[in-house]
Amino acid sequence: MSSWTKNERQFVVFTAVFAGFILATPQAFAMHIMEGYLPVTHSILWSVISLPFLAAGIVSIRRTIRDRRKALILLAMSGAFVFVISSLKIPSVTGSCSHMTGTGLAAILFGPAAVSVLGIIVLLFQAILLAHGGITTLGANTFSMAIAGPFLSWAVYLLCKKLGVNRKAGIFLAAMLGDLFTYCVTSLQLSLAYPSESGGIAASAVKFLGVFAPTQLPLAVIEGILTVVMVIGMETYAKPELREIGFLREGVK
Repeated sequence: MSSWTKNERQFVVFTAVFAGFILATPQAFAMHIMEGYLPVTHSILWSVISLPFLAAGIVSIRRTIRDRRKALILLAMSGAFVFVISSLKIPSVTGSCSHMTGTGLAAILFGPAAVSVLGIIVLLFQAILLAHGGITTLGANTFSMAIAGPFLSWAVYLLCKKLGVNRKAGIFLAAMLGDLFTYCVTSLQLSLAYPSESGGIAASAVKFLGVFAPTQLPLAVIEGILTVVMVIGMETYAKPELREIGFLREGVK
């Protein structure tokens, strides 16, 4: 080590300090709330709140598959999109990690109810296989990523459609805002569980949002762009399927 240059030693020391900082940072500062981080009562509450949405999602998917067999391909593609894009965790400058959600695409194509089922399947696999999230926090993570975010994406897309906004612009806004809303809900969930001593729930929510914001804002924009690209690809290679689910109409681009 004596033969190392000053810059080389500084680089190694900086790397070691940065690694220690990351390891010392609570894992709860990620969009998926880690295993055991929420109090038992909160875990049960969020699970109970999510149940009606999951029931509606099961009914929605069964009807879709029964009435539109070709929709199964798009449904599988949407689920795969959610799994892949939400598994890519990006380190944040604040020591947290952020990632895209991918749920906006499925919400636009099939409605928010169906996404709740796709989302909980993805979250379950991520908790078991990737140690991302947890079983006890599955209800809370499902509500934020697979229910709240998709509902906003769906509402934004319908509003843009009603107002005559360019369809691709509407898809972009729906996916981007749904992503950001997911993180807002996660921040609220964490602040309810751990309110600040000085400012209560509101101050705690601001703190968690501040942790997520540096990386989540650009990631939300990227997710909006990727969702538009996915739709363009589907319009090129899966027009019959898109028409069958009512996303495209004959003679309408």
